[in-house]
Amino acid sequence: MAAFDFNEFEEAEAPSSAPQLAVAVVEPIPGVRLDLEDRLGPGVSGFEAIEAVLPRLVGSPTVVVLGPSCSDADVLSSVERSLSGRPDVGVVLVADELSTTVLQLALRSGVKDVLTLQGDTLQIVEAIERVGSGLRSDSGATPASHLPVVTGGDDSELGRVTTVFSTKGGSGKSVIATNLAVVLAERSEGPVVLVDADLQFGDVAVMMKLAPTHTVVDAVSNIERLDASLLESLLATHEASGLRVLPAPLEPAFADQIGANDMVKIIEILRRFCSHVVIDTPAYFNDVVLGLVEVSDDVLLVAGMDIPNIKNVKIGLQTLRLLNTPMEKLRLILNRANSKVKLDIGGVERTLQVSAEALVPSDVVVPQSVNKGVPFVLSHPKSGVAKSIRSLADTLLDEDAEVRRRRG
Repeated sequence: MAAFDFNEFEEAEAPSSAPQLAVAVVEPIPGVRLDLEDRLGPGVSGFEAIEAVLPRLVGSPTVVVLGPSCSDADVLSSVERSLSGRPDVGVVLVADELSTTVLQLALRSGVKDVLTLQGDTLQIVEAIERVGSGLRSDSGATPASHLPVVTGGDDSELGRVTTVFSTKGGSGKSVIATNLAVVLAERSEGPVVLVDADLQFGDVAVMMKLAPTHTVVDAVSNIERLDASLLESLLATHEASGLRVLPAPLEPAFADQIGANDMVKIIEILRRFCSHVVIDTPAYFNDVVLGLVEVSDDVLLVAGMDIPNIKNVKIGLQTLRLLNTPMEKLRLILNRANSKVKLDIGGVERTLQVSAEALVPSDVVVPQSVNKGVPFVLSHPKSGVAKSIRSLADTLLDEDAEVRRRRG
């Protein structure tokens, strides 16, 4: 358990280049406040109201943890007024239950993350450290952050966007997207994000055994004020690989609330601070998919080795050509390419008029990994299917490095 020290900042000592993070718990009910203090460990100070914290703030990075009683609109408005213009202070809300109303109200008030009181204490600690990593002291020093934010407009600094698409369900699109993103996260210098844009039936969170607190719905609900810091706070983390994930909505009905412009804005913000953004999509064309294809650097078109799959992919390619999609960004991925289905790879390439970029073999470890919620590149790194995904990732990384070298 991490230890925080709030009392340190009352002393008139010269600040160091990376001061220790201070944490204050604000909760008017004594029993709840003491419970939060105990859970967060030594060095955490408790207060009945935000007004009591203000005299203790002297410009060093501080995270204020609001207890459940602070979920009220009036209290959150008071917190927002009190801490407005304070780059040295970040706020986390620990609520009794996580409802859409509470989440929207909190985020609009400047709260960086919202969790539940019944949740894992480690998640609260991680949220505090994540919010604290982005704070600045009044001296201008910024603590080291695991997720640097690039705010400039230089295209050479933007992350590469790869959309994984298929025109036929069951092609293995989501499995390829998930495992590719994990490999990129392992091999990239900067953060890598996997976005589940299958807004009705996205499976990324299930495939990675994640229980996300936030989804793309939360990002869209705050689209007018969405920035890199807020968007980063909504991402889940796959601990085994470090991959960041923006999951699909939990209910299919939410898909109707999300438009193409919303998704494109989210991707454009993500690529400012990420090395690579991988997008999983539904197996059909809609406005969201077309918008994402347009802003992507690469579109991986996944085809299974059966006649209906090849037929649908051919129609998909024709559609993309009619939409003037640059063919150089399209990459054909043949999944289950070693299946004994009497389809010749060369014949498939001639039919589609596209050479296969990668041949992903069929392997029993794939369904096993899906059922366990562990990507096969982690559970079976020496398997043939894992090697094919790593080879694909290497191709993307090498090309990205070459593009950056030319721009530089």
